[in-house]
Amino acid sequence: MDTIRKQATKLREQVAKQQQAVFKQFAGGLGGSDNNVADEVEFYQHKKLEKLYISTRAGKHFQRDIVRGVEGYIVTGSKQLEIGAKLSEDSRKYGAENTCTTGSTLSKTALSYSRACAQMEKERGNLLKALGTQVAEPLRAMVVGAPLEDARHLAQRYDRVRQEAEAQVIEVSRRQAKVRESNGNPENILKLEAAEAKLSELKSNMVTLGKEAAAAMAAVEAQQQRLTLQRLITMVEAERNYHQKVLQILDQLESEMLSERQRIEASPSPSINNMPPPPPYEEVNGLFASQTYDGSTDGMGYFLGEVIHSYQAESDVELTLSVGDYVVVRKVSSNGWAEGECKGNAGWFPAGYIERRDRVLASKVAEVF
Repeated sequence: MDTIRKQATKLREQVAKQQQAVFKQFAGGLGGSDNNVADEVEFYQHKKLEKLYISTRAGKHFQRDIVRGVEGYIVTGSKQLEIGAKLSEDSRKYGAENTCTTGSTLSKTALSYSRACAQMEKERGNLLKALGTQVAEPLRAMVVGAPLEDARHLAQRYDRVRQEAEAQVIEVSRRQAKVRESNGNPENILKLEAAEAKLSELKSNMVTLGKEAAAAMAAVEAQQQRLTLQRLITMVEAERNYHQKVLQILDQLESEMLSERQRIEASPSPSINNMPPPPPYEEVNGLFASQTYDGSTDGMGYFLGEVIHSYQAESDVELTLSVGDYVVVRKVSSNGWAEGECKGNAGWFPAGYIERRDRVLASKVAEVF
């Protein structure tokens, strides 16, 4: 174990010496102050390229996340479109094909809801289309586009040349040491000059590539920032417009429904001002005293009616009614009065205050008696 530690320590020292030599070569050049300034600029350019590479990579991943999120939203939204279209069609069918004996209020409301639902799903479809064409597609095109890839390739080429230059610095240092050890051996001097010439060429290529890569990466970074911000704004505006339009549709639908409900609730009772007074109940009672009701319509025209307007009896021969009560109607006179029985009481009441019910639950018939 001690042997391994010693070898690791020795290796770290060698690496540190090589790094110092490389930095000294880059920082000090071949002894001139101009080289010192140039290499210092290149060093900072290298740091800038590293930051640009990290920034554009993060920007690319963010753009990809947005594209995936929008695509998932579109898939979910498409399913909601199908559900909404089905609900709209079901509401339309009910409104068009069904009526009720109490009126067409629910049918009208179902048709209104069907129309509003179809409008909302249309707006949802427009939103999904906008998100796909104006957000996902432009970002996807940039993620896989040539400018980003070209800039990254330039940066990678620059890194490779820089690594070669660092290795060549070590080679030049080694050649210099041999020249000193051989006391100016011509062959060693020639090899040193060749190594220095190669290093100079590598440094020149490195500077050129560094400038090109930095410019390309900076341009891509700016485009990423600008395009991503624009697409995010577009996405927010599209969703805001969608919700505003849906809110308008819902407001209109709610207004229609509330108006219909208020119309029903505020529906005036049929006027009885011009109606003659009801016949004396004794006569009627004598006429129907022998009649019984078995829950079905007989030859006398008996039927079951539901009270749709409350009526307060004004005399002993009249029958007080509440909305929702069921009445066994035994006679409807030509003067607008009807006679019947409700909850054990019998009397006259305005015929327009009830509606005939052909089908009612047995429990409702029992309530009458």
